[in-house]
Amino acid sequence: MTTAAKTPTLDRKTLLALVDASHAINSELSAEDAFKQIATWAANVLEAEGASVLLFDPDRKQLIFQAAVGPGEDTLMGVRFDADLGIAGQAVKSGRAMRVKDVRQNRHFFPGIDAKTHMRTEALIAAPLVHLDETLGVVEVINPTGRDEFSSRDLELLQVFANLAAVAATNAQAYDRVSRQNLALREAQPSYEVIGQSESITRVNELCRKVALSNSTVLLYGETGTGKELAARAIHRNSNRHDRPFIAINCAALPESLLESELFGHEKGAFTGASGKKLGRFELASGGTLFLDEIGEISPAIQVKLLRVLQEREFVRVGGTQTINCDVRIIAATNRNLKNAMEEGRFREDLYYRLNVFPITLPPLRQRVEDLPLLINHFAREIAPSLGVQPPAVDDDALTNLMRYEWPGNIRELRNIVERCTLLASDGIILPSHLPAEIAAGVSHEETDTLDAGVAASNSRLADHEKALILKALNETNWNQSAAARNLGITRDHLRYRIKKYNLIRPSN
Repeated sequence: MTTAAKTPTLDRKTLLALVDASHAINSELSAEDAFKQIATWAANVLEAEGASVLLFDPDRKQLIFQAAVGPGEDTLMGVRFDADLGIAGQAVKSGRAMRVKDVRQNRHFFPGIDAKTHMRTEALIAAPLVHLDETLGVVEVINPTGRDEFSSRDLELLQVFANLAAVAATNAQAYDRVSRQNLALREAQPSYEVIGQSESITRVNELCRKVALSNSTVLLYGETGTGKELAARAIHRNSNRHDRPFIAINCAALPESLLESELFGHEKGAFTGASGKKLGRFELASGGTLFLDEIGEISPAIQVKLLRVLQEREFVRVGGTQTINCDVRIIAATNRNLKNAMEEGRFREDLYYRLNVFPITLPPLRQRVEDLPLLINHFAREIAPSLGVQPPAVDDDALTNLMRYEWPGNIRELRNIVERCTLLASDGIILPSHLPAEIAAGVSHEETDTLDAGVAASNSRLADHEKALILKALNETNWNQSAAARNLGITRDHLRYRIKKYNLIRPSN
């Protein structure tokens, strides 16, 4: 005959305290807030001087203080130590709760924590946080108040408490992960490949594909509107981080105080208006890619903090004390000459060399006008559905005007003009009259007929024009070469020669 295991009898006060603790812990959605509640209620329920929650890092084989109440609580936050050390480490290793009357008589006691907090641990109990046979960490309670040691009943109660805390901690961590993913999705904008068949863009795409396979920091150079963020997204999508967040931030859009909070996050009460904890972009991008646009605009103070993250892969939230580790791939972009800024003392030399590991320069649109037909076609197909119209074609004269324009706003300006023309092209064809005045008046038929073939620059322009017209005809006929040749008024063999000459490739859908 077997005897049923005895359940510890709880007095009404302890039972009510445990019920309140359960409610408080399970009401917290944030992992950090849940851990703080666990430590607070563990100390209260067991009537102890202090308590802490330590999580186990299986990769580094370390224990990390995630929450603490009592002596030296601020000092402990984020402190790491080898998981083989200490009584807490033994609780994690064995998976069993431990009770020690005098820690200095225990060979596993690690005095380093007392030295750091300037306190004295006397008695201690520790219980592992176990969920689905996985040890997540340990709850540790020290120095009972009003008595010399913890009782066996205290130990049993702590184990019950730790089991409850393990479930709450697991749920809170899962909520944190989902919250970060949702925030990352809201941050993300529709992404596109870097579109074009010009030699310069082909080279850019080749470099993006090569660097994507590594974790190297990338620095994208280019004028405003040349597609630096699109290149960054292309690198991310082709990397082994493609299933993790891509987070972008424009460093020039925020003042220094707000930029620091956006990058690194802040704790509740860190400054006026900080009503709650906020995760920064580095945390939101965990495991993925962080795109820092206009990096040349950041202040010297932010440069120092960014350098630390690049060097140490860790940071501290504004108003916080806990060191947070981060695994983020950095892609930065600028329209400035950072080397000149470095030489003039406006940009840190060490940060420049940390960022400039793999530089890629995106050409301005005026240097790759042969890509205009592809870009116009792409934007027209993207914009037309939202306007309730069919994507328009481009008249040859309108294309000539567009190719002669200097495009100071680059791709961004082109997209705006295509949207305007798509609205105006009621007959399904973009005509010169649909273009803005500064573009429509930029060139005439007479000018295009008197191109100077003896000038190298003009030869290049003429070749770009011919290439653009051929691409336009091919796209309009879905790359039916016979139909495209008829529309151009040339033979199919002549068209094939031009396709080979300009190395034209049908774009993938």
